[in-house]
Amino acid sequence: MSSDAPVPLPRTAVPLGITDPVERARAELKATLAAIEVKANVPRRLAVTIDESIDKARAFQRRNPALAVAAVIAAAAAVGAAVWAFARSYSR
Repeated sequence: MSSDAPVPLPRTAVPLGITDPVERARAELKATLAAIEVKANVPRRLAVTIDESIDKARAFQRRNPALAVAAVIAAAAAVGAAVWAFARSYSR
């Protein structure tokens, strides 16, 4: 089953078949700037990573609710212990 629908081209790719050197240079520059924007946009990359992590955590919670509760309790205990240790070492 082949489809005749065109495959979308990523923003960071240079289209094939450009023969004019000026147009090719413009396309390469546009693709390079898009790639730099994708790599350098740390807040957007962080937001995407956080969204993916939240989706994974929700899927884990749906599969194993008791284990998810235990993980939350363990994480809270670890944070509490770290804060307690820091406060204790700071006060001495």
